[in-house]
Amino acid sequence: MNKQSVLVLGYVWPEPNSSAAGSHLLSQLKLFLKQGWQVTFASPAQMGEHKIDLNQFGIEQVHIKINCSSFDEFLLELSPTIVLFDRFMLEEQFGWRVAKHCPTALRILDTEDLHSLRNARHQALKHQSKVDLNSEMAKREIAAIFRCDLSLIISDYELELLKNYYGVPQHLLIHCPFMLEATTLSNPGDTFISRQHFISIGNFRHEPNWDAVLWLKQKIWPSIRKRLPKAELHIYGAYPPPKATQLHNPKQGFLVNGWASDAKQVMQQARVCLAPLRFGAGIKGKLAEAMTCGTPNVTTQIGTEGMQFGQAWPGLVTDLTQCVDLNYAAEQLANNAVKLYQDQVLWKKSQELGYSLLAQNFDTQTIENRVMAKVEEALNDLGEHRKKNFIGQMLQHHHLKSTQYMSQWIEEKNK
Repeated sequence: MNKQSVLVLGYVWPEPNSSAAGSHLLSQLKLFLKQGWQVTFASPAQMGEHKIDLNQFGIEQVHIKINCSSFDEFLLELSPTIVLFDRFMLEEQFGWRVAKHCPTALRILDTEDLHSLRNARHQALKHQSKVDLNSEMAKREIAAIFRCDLSLIISDYELELLKNYYGVPQHLLIHCPFMLEATTLSNPGDTFISRQHFISIGNFRHEPNWDAVLWLKQKIWPSIRKRLPKAELHIYGAYPPPKATQLHNPKQGFLVNGWASDAKQVMQQARVCLAPLRFGAGIKGKLAEAMTCGTPNVTTQIGTEGMQFGQAWPGLVTDLTQCVDLNYAAEQLANNAVKLYQDQVLWKKSQELGYSLLAQNFDTQTIENRVMAKVEEALNDLGEHRKKNFIGQMLQHHHLKSTQYMSQWIEEKNK
């Protein structure tokens, strides 16, 4: 294949040490670089304090504006072969411009996770109602998937949901979970005795993580601490707000430490990782990192979703759908945490299961080959690929008109 030019439009600038989404996006950028392709990363977002310098990888960094025709000029000059949208909101904002000015560019959507599914589960939890899969956000997100030529789906659960519930054709979807190198696995010699305390980790700007921290503070940790009075819970995550740091209480062993410059190091020192997630979507970077570091975990069915592949879980799981209420669920999570923390045989078995699960399902080369096979197939006959997606063509037609006129109106208003 001839050398391609790839434009990646980012919702935020990648922060691989702050979030799983940032790490996953960096893996995709590296995949394009491996093909010998020219890669440009552009974003309208402000640069965060933990942003990685993409120039070190040979990736050009460009700041772009929304609702501005300067992007059209940038696009025409770059003339990319492939455009990847990071999250559906970027496809909504820039997709019509790409379709208009670079109609032969392969358009790929990286969903990260299904935002509409995460939001629907959050709303269901708040209002004690059923999960609404037909929300306005779902309609927007699924429309963006149809408008693109390919979409990267991180979870096999979401892959089946898209095919069976929303009717998205298989040829538009690529299963692309975390791409992990086997060499990143810790030394299996890490011992139960040499580790101590609990860890919980996750970006505080991600609502499921903040909800989990609150639940730990109010219900789960007091129950654990009562039975393990010398144990500590170390909580890490980027961008902790004042309401989070105010929860820091050394007397209770509840330590809010903020951002970890080396997440692997602090994960490897802990005996058990706690991830009591009550809602969410996609797959969980914190649990992949825990497995990588040989740290068994205690989580919920939300935590294991898209990561288990029918195999035994490397830790203990509380299925919230089987719990009579949240107090009962909190007690079950606390019981599992104490059990895993004290049972050396169970702990060691869980550690080994984690290594095995990663090696069998998250191998970089296997996933890269799958992604590139689909990308090259679509590039080689893009016209035929699009013919099989009439709904996408129809949505693209209407989207081009409505979004184009709205954007142009905003641009004129701003002048």
